[in-house]
Amino acid sequence: MVAFCQLLHRGPRSHGVCSSVDVLDVPLYRLETCDEMTQLFYSVVTGLVDYYLPLMTVKRHTTDKPWITDQFRHLLHCRQNVLKNNQDVRYTVYRNRVQRMSKTLQWKYYSLKMEGLRASNPRNWWRSVKLITGQKMNTTQPKTGLANQLYDGDMQTLADSVNRFFQGVAADLSPLDNSNIPPPSEVVPYEFTISQEAVERKLSQINIYKAPGHDGLPNWLLLDFSTYLAGPVCATYNASVREGNVPSRWKEANVVPVPKVHPPRTTEADLRPISLTATLGKVLESFIASWILERVSSRLDDRQYGALKQRSTTIALVDMLHHWHAAIDSSQSVRTVFVDIAKAFDHVDHNVLVSKLVALELPDIIVRWTCAFLRHRRQHVKIGDILSDWLQLAAGMPQGCLGPLTFVILIDSLRLGCLTNKFIDDTMMTEILNKSVASSMQSLVNDLVKQATETGMIVNDRKTKEMLVGSILKDPPLSVNLSGTLVERVTTFKLLGVHVANNLKWTQHVDTISSKVS
Repeated sequence: MVAFCQLLHRGPRSHGVCSSVDVLDVPLYRLETCDEMTQLFYSVVTGLVDYYLPLMTVKRHTTDKPWITDQFRHLLHCRQNVLKNNQDVRYTVYRNRVQRMSKTLQWKYYSLKMEGLRASNPRNWWRSVKLITGQKMNTTQPKTGLANQLYDGDMQTLADSVNRFFQGVAADLSPLDNSNIPPPSEVVPYEFTISQEAVERKLSQINIYKAPGHDGLPNWLLLDFSTYLAGPVCATYNASVREGNVPSRWKEANVVPVPKVHPPRTTEADLRPISLTATLGKVLESFIASWILERVSSRLDDRQYGALKQRSTTIALVDMLHHWHAAIDSSQSVRTVFVDIAKAFDHVDHNVLVSKLVALELPDIIVRWTCAFLRHRRQHVKIGDILSDWLQLAAGMPQGCLGPLTFVILIDSLRLGCLTNKFIDDTMMTEILNKSVASSMQSLVNDLVKQATETGMIVNDRKTKEMLVGSILKDPPLSVNLSGTLVERVTTFKLLGVHVANNLKWTQHVDTISSKVS
């Protein structure tokens, strides 16, 4: 990393501003724009990675057991050679050595995997168990079947088709209007200056198990060399905030289509897009998100439990179920509608979102940077080693650090006349009814649809469900009508990972968990 330090890291220890160091000999700090700085940063780092960590090709069979080593593979090769040459005595020797080594390697491998497994975290526990029991799933296989069904096995055509569909989800929305973008700020307030220590702390906390984005920098590299990388990265971040510009490399996403059902049969209904963006871009998003959250958290709905500090699915479930049980204990009834927002993150109107940010009186420097973050985003679909063509997006938000928070701001305008619990896009409308009192849920749902339409969101009538709890079951009202479609009435519903039932018992949830465990 000496060459890297010489090229990039003679910068500041704070705020991205050089002190007594002569920056005339440091190329990155002499550059004028964050785009140029990003380009130099990546060219140097990737060049060093390619030089010091060259790719090596190692052949492995898909049928190989995980405990097989190169030494064991060489021993198998020797055994097969003597067998081919009819050397019976030597074959017996090699056969016995293969059997002994096989048992030893298996015992060591599984002993090592099982050692400390009981005390490990859930991630490592499940990873080890699936590896030992051979349950590691091939994520490409379901999509191969879809390609065979729709495109005669052509995976490239499938990738292009899926990408066009994901792009077309928001085809009815207009791109961000340039007139909504605030002018650049001449002076950056000190509170919007990112320190090198803060960048280093963020880089040192990166989760190496998460997939990197299209930029090709592995997360372990950013973590292990966070001390060396913090300076140039900090300078680039501050340049991005100062200019109100986001490097194009950080606005490109690898989209992995994940099947909702197995096997998937259509690209339109059975695939969910997971966007993987550059880790360095997501770190910068986290700084912007913290500035936004600091200024708007006190103005958001108290019953929004997603993407906010000290909120969780557990608190959302406890709050909702508390009101349900309190109503039943008071001889009241509960009528609940579980609202599903269609393609929530993929159908975000950028013009509406920016108007919400302006209405919350956020500083122009934050709004301008967010506009740059939203404009000219690109994505391509990645299936195995197959990549589709790049397509530009006119709407939508990636599900990174900034995406959930901005969606919370967008959906915050849905204020209804009943108990409403939210977890980002999951919305639960609850009506508490006394005996002989008519339900007004239909008018509440009509108001929901109206407010959602004004915000650019679409309520999914197919996935929205209704559930009745209490004495109302004896004389149920008419089903809710959602845009001409009757909402399905269910007795159980999977809510935030928990199966809730209209009898408020946990039998269904316990049975489901027990089935998974077995």
